[in-house]
Amino acid sequence: MSSSRAARRRHLPTSPFNSEPEPEPPAVEHYELQDRVSHDKYGLGRVIGVDEGVSVLVDFGSQKLRIPAPYAKLVKL
Repeated sequence: MSSSRAARRRHLPTSPFNSEPEPEPPAVEHYELQDRVSHDKYGLGRVIGVDEGVSVLVDFGSQKLRIPAPYAKLVKL
C-alpha cells in the first residue's frame, strides 16, 4: 500500500492567489557608546554598553536598563 502525500501546489505567476512573499525581518538599529536615545516608557537616556545585535545598556538617570534587540520603543536621537 502506498502512502498518499499531498502534492505541493504550484502557482502561476499571474495567478491572483499567489502565496505572499515572506516579509523581511526588521533591520536592527545600530547603537554606539554615548548615543543619546529616547524610550517611550523610560524617557531620555544615554547608551553606556553595547552587545552588538543582542542588547544595549542604557542609563536613564534614575535607573540603568538592558534593552534587548530589536530595541522596541527605543529611538536614537
